[in-house]
Amino acid sequence: MAAAMKIKKGDTVQVLSGKDRGKQGRVIEARPSEGRVIVENLNLVKRHRKPAPVRDTSRMGGAQMTPGGIFEKPSPLDVSNVMLVCPTCKQASRTAVHVKEIKGTTVRVRCCKRCNEEIDR
Repeated sequence: MAAAMKIKKGDTVQVLSGKDRGKQGRVIEARPSEGRVIVENLNLVKRHRKPAPVRDTSRMGGAQMTPGGIFEKPSPLDVSNVMLVCPTCKQASRTAVHVKEIKGTTVRVRCCKRCNEEIDR
């Protein structure tokens, strides 16, 4: 079983190692089972795609084609190579988990270890 990740979809992260070291971006997709995240416009790889007919086209006109060519798409980064950027202090920082009680239920909230502010609002 994979460990729980401290990074979620929509978080801003900073890359710690690799060709995009020091750059920041928003997490598009988090994959906890693999321990990987996909960051918007970072760790781009080129993929070659052939033109192909579009499925489920309307009967009007000729066959529609998806364009071919060389496309860039973001590939997954290991979660250990990124660090969460605090929305309050705008710096990459480690996170802590605080347990709060709201209306009789306990809620786990991520907090910045630099400024001690809540990340989840």
